[in-house]
Amino acid sequence: MDQELMEAAAEMRARAYAPYSKFQVGAALRDTDGRIHRGCNVENAAYPQGQCAEATAIGAMVAAGGQAIAAIAISGPDGAPCAPCGGCRQRIREFAAPDTPVLLCDSSGLLEAHTLESLLPASFGPENLR
Repeated sequence: MDQELMEAAAEMRARAYAPYSKFQVGAALRDTDGRIHRGCNVENAAYPQGQCAEATAIGAMVAAGGQAIAAIAISGPDGAPCAPCGGCRQRIREFAAPDTPVLLCDSSGLLEAHTLESLLPASFGPENLR
């Protein structure tokens, strides 16, 4: 498993801005060039305006010139795996293949390992529009 990626996700969780839900989430992804991009959830008093950690990390990757996700780690509260929401599963799918590793971790390390396909079966991706 990608220890560096999980540590980066846990570090981002500590930086999350979650004053309303108190549910802090961090994400870190490795792009296909080997670079790590990080993100945390950012809440807003107008709830629909908040941003998930995975979306923040994906935006950081795109801003840095990255185009594809090789692996992603998501760190939620200690002791419980925090899988990406449905919207983030689709956001990840935009930049990742079905066999991309999705590591669910907390500050102590790996809790569960999945592939994107197992979290989003029969997905719709960019290749469907070609």
